[in-house]
Amino acid sequence: MNQRLNLEKTEPNAFKAMYGLVKYLGTTQLTPTQSNLISIRASQLNGCSFCLDMHTHEARQHGETEQRIYLLNAWRETTLFTPEERALLALTEEVTFISRGVSDATYQQAVAVLGEQLVAQGIMMAVTINAWNRIAISTHLPLAAAPLPANVPS
Repeated sequence: MNQRLNLEKTEPNAFKAMYGLVKYLGTTQLTPTQSNLISIRASQLNGCSFCLDMHTHEARQHGETEQRIYLLNAWRETTLFTPEERALLALTEEVTFISRGVSDATYQQAVAVLGEQLVAQGIMMAVTINAWNRIAISTHLPLAAAPLPANVPS
C-alpha cells in the first residue's frame, strides 16, 4: 500500500492543530497508561496499523505488560484492568462507534468511577485518537520500518 499524500506537508496548519490536541492531552490527569489503553483500543476498533504500532510501543516504554496489550481486545473477560481503565475503555468504544451513541449506563458508570473532569479528558483522548486513526488510514500512512529481533528470521 502506497502512501497517498503527506498530510503534514500538504496541510501543515491542520497537522499543527492536531498536535495542539496532543499537547493539551499531555497536561491532563490521564496517566500514560490510560492514554495508551484508549489509543490502542480505538486503533484496534478502527483497524489502524500505524497507530496500533505506535501506541503499543509507547505503552511498553511506559511499563505496560505484553499480556495486557494482547488481551486488550478482550478486556471485559479479564481481571487485568482496573475499574478506572474499564470505565475509560467502555467510553472509548462507544465514542469510537459514535453512531450508536454513548449509553447513559456507560456515561454514568464512567462519571461514578472517574468524575466528570477525567471523563471529559477521556472523551477528548478518544476523539483525538479517532481523528488520528482516520488520518492515518485515509492517507495510507506507512509503518515505520522496525528491525526484526536477532532471533527472528526475515
